[in-house]
Amino acid sequence: MPDTSLPPHDGQRLQALRHQFLAEADITNVQNKSLIHSRREQICDAALDLFLEKGFAATTIRDICAKSGVNQASIYDYIANKNDILRRLLNQLWFREDVPTLPVILLDQSLSLEAALEEYLRESWAKKRQGTLLAYRSVPHMQSVDRKALHMREFAVMKDLADQLSLRLDLDADDTRLDIMANLMVFLSAFGPMRDWLSRDIPEDVLVRTVAVGAAAMVRSLVDSPKA
Repeated sequence: MPDTSLPPHDGQRLQALRHQFLAEADITNVQNKSLIHSRREQICDAALDLFLEKGFAATTIRDICAKSGVNQASIYDYIANKNDILRRLLNQLWFREDVPTLPVILLDQSLSLEAALEEYLRESWAKKRQGTLLAYRSVPHMQSVDRKALHMREFAVMKDLADQLSLRLDLDADDTRLDIMANLMVFLSAFGPMRDWLSRDIPEDVLVRTVAVGAAAMVRSLVDSPKA
């Protein structure tokens, strides 16, 4: 678990984990860094397509070699095994730092709750879709240390978000309903886009704004709702 003793309201829980990534194998068989980069990119791109299409467990190294064009005799010069590929992909797509989290966006007090949620959902839906699919579909097959790292990040996001919501709503920071609502907001950011195949005729701006307004209404409902 992240250190919940850190001062609330400043996003420190997640920030403490932002630069911690899943451990990638240190392979030094090939000295040409440009070649290593291009080959790993080929391998990871092919593996991502296969992991999302067939699933992690059903995908073999042979499958990845066939799709990537990297032969089986040399693939281990660039990656250690399937789990190493998965870690590299999760670091690129799920642990990425260029997508702001909702707690960070909410630090800007000039943004309304609706505007903050809209920005968060738009960025997450546009940039983290593949990472979300990969992470949640692969969890059962991850090594325990990787599942723990994933859980710690998600927990930190939830707690930092609960802290920000407590400020916005003027509720006690220890109100457990804030954790529930924070978890729901993270869920919407992760799985909202997965059902857009049912709403392809709706403009994206309308979809994002509608979900943001609805989510903000749910959050604000805590103010007038009694604790259980």
